[in-house]
Amino acid sequence: MILRPPVPTLERSFDVVAELGPLEDHGMTRSGHRRVIPVIGGSISGAVAGEIIPGGADWQVVRSDGSIEIDGRYSARLDDGNLLDIHARGVRSGEPAVLAALLDGEDIAPDDYYFRAALTIESAQHSEFENSVFVASYIRESSRVRYTAYRLT
Repeated sequence: MILRPPVPTLERSFDVVAELGPLEDHGMTRSGHRRVIPVIGGSISGAVAGEIIPGGADWQVVRSDGSIEIDGRYSARLDDGNLLDIHARGVRSGEPAVLAALLDGEDIAPDDYYFRAALTIESAQHSEFENSVFVASYIRESSRVRYTAYRLT
């Protein structure tokens, strides 16, 4: 008998709205064109609920084709008083005109670009987040990002 691994599915877990501060353009560094976007607040709802704590950021590298490597790190204080640390690594890509319009703060349909990330979540009190793999699908708006996080079953 040949055993086959289970086929994962996506289980909706929580939604995040992250409010963003002004983009800080660090220019060309040894890692590439570096930009930092502060996370200044927001909310989390769904399997857990709470507020995004100001002080995190998204450390981006802009690729030569305009695509962006995402490296976001921020924390949430949950309604139960516990903390949730989220690390999102992913990519936002699309046609150059679409990426430029997003940078200008225009509302662009999320189907017109690709914006996905893998999430690593830490919490001393919510081990269910540490014991699973999560992915997220994003929408970029002028002063915030919204995403839905899915647990791979």
